[in-house]
Amino acid sequence: MYHQFFSEFLSGGDTLRVYQGEHLTFSSNKDRLLALLEYITRFVPQRQPVVIFDKIMGNAAALLSVKAGGREVYSPLASLPAIKTLDKYDIKYHISEIVSYIQKPDEPDMCPMEKLSLDKEPEEFYQVMKDTIKEQEGKSWR
Repeated sequence: MYHQFFSEFLSGGDTLRVYQGEHLTFSSNKDRLLALLEYITRFVPQRQPVVIFDKIMGNAAALLSVKAGGREVYSPLASLPAIKTLDKYDIKYHISEIVSYIQKPDEPDMCPMEKLSLDKEPEEFYQVMKDTIKEQEGKSWR
């Protein structure tokens, strides 16, 4: 069932989709981790467990997927640290390509969020992200 949803996700413009059973509960085309952070803020802990479709599953997204109550993730691209996190938290995954780490766009350096997420637990990383966004936007997150 989810393989058909994954195919539709890949051909669509969304960067994130979250399903509870066969019901699409959230979708977004926001960049990077913003979509997953918005989902967590709006729906966790009410909607768990869920299946997450994300365009890039770096370790940062994997940690947030744990926080979001993910039981299964689908992505065309994931990093080795993300795979280790998903394994650690017993989250099933369906990944098209696995890379050593997520890179900055058009650069060989590691993505700053990938680097920031290393050696962190899901709740710890979520709090760091909330604080970072609060600083940048001057807005309050729960």
